[in-house]
Amino acid sequence: MAENLNVFRSTQVIIEEALTKLGYSQAMIELLKEPIRVLTVRIPVRMDDDSVKIFTGYRAQHNDAVGPTKGGVRFHPDVTEDEVKALSIWMSLKCGIVDLPYGGGKGGIICDPRQMSFRELERLSRGYVRAISQIVGPTKDIPAPDVMTNSQIMAWMMDEYSRIREFDAPNFITGKPIVLGGSHGRETATAKGVTIVIDQALKTRGISIKDAKVVIQGFGNAGSYLAKFMHEAGAKVCGISDVHGALYDPDGLDVEYLLDRRDSFGTVTKLFSNTISNKELLEQECDILVPAAIENQITSENAERIKAGIVVEAANGPTTLEATRILTERGVLIVPDVLASAGGVVVSYFEWVQNNQGYYWPEEEVHQRLKEVMEKGFENVYNVHITRKVDMRLAAYMVGVRKMAEAARYRGWV
Repeated sequence: MAENLNVFRSTQVIIEEALTKLGYSQAMIELLKEPIRVLTVRIPVRMDDDSVKIFTGYRAQHNDAVGPTKGGVRFHPDVTEDEVKALSIWMSLKCGIVDLPYGGGKGGIICDPRQMSFRELERLSRGYVRAISQIVGPTKDIPAPDVMTNSQIMAWMMDEYSRIREFDAPNFITGKPIVLGGSHGRETATAKGVTIVIDQALKTRGISIKDAKVVIQGFGNAGSYLAKFMHEAGAKVCGISDVHGALYDPDGLDVEYLLDRRDSFGTVTKLFSNTISNKELLEQECDILVPAAIENQITSENAERIKAGIVVEAANGPTTLEATRILTERGVLIVPDVLASAGGVVVSYFEWVQNNQGYYWPEEEVHQRLKEVMEKGFENVYNVHITRKVDMRLAAYMVGVRKMAEAARYRGWV
């Protein structure tokens, strides 16, 4: 039978398994395996050549029983409704694992920002906010940056929302520039969170971070900052990759040189002639393998050849269910995406709290609070993994879905 590579369908499979193991009813499974709300929008944008192009966008809100939904907006040519729905469920799980008062949301626009001018991107960003303005807001659904969006795009979106509502609303969106109410530590939050859980995972194996060899697939925001943090912690970064290929050196790469030479889209390997493919990089010798690029990278086809003892998923959905089973049976510890990459939403929550208070924290305080939250999240998932004798992915889903299910039950929904 062909392996299921649809991330939405495979997410539903684990949601159902987690809720069944926790003893919830079929009605609860039916409620939580789909978003409660998915909006499809059409956004007309006047392009620089004076033509009008119509873009399709989505906003999925998985479940708001716990509180307002929260999640990023991605600009990418391959955005699909199923992907956005799966990502909204993952955001719910992340919020449950790190105990935030949110449900999950996600948005996306089918576009290629690399082919658009600054002004075209601004018009698209503002048009998207106008299109979804009825279902978002500081106490409804709070957007954030995601793939190929950044603090500038968040600033335009916040400004447009403030114009529509006719009041200043910094708490409508997170990932903003510092001068518009952004939080210190937000840009590096995902990578910081991954670094914290890598340290926790290594401790379960009795390995010091200073003795660890790390391979990172992907050199975008999360991947490049992660390489920097791992290098600073004393680990040996032996491999990195981007869309054009990969670099691997068992003695360690010159991380500072690579960070200095990467462009704004995270590409650096085209400067080198001795590259290998992304697929080859995954199978190299290392202690920790970090897929930090796109989904479905570790499958039943290559899972047997993965040499890392620990796989930490900084990307969304990089390991299929079949590959998870194979790796777990081989004794590989998988730190799943819904735990490993939760640092971004944790600091987004901190930003929202600071916006609501009108009082802002120094960077050291943000990092310390993030460390406490991520370590507690890892401990909770690892304990379920050990006590319930389930793989780390199912353990994470069980921890993540329980808060949502309990909130829905207390509200009388199910």
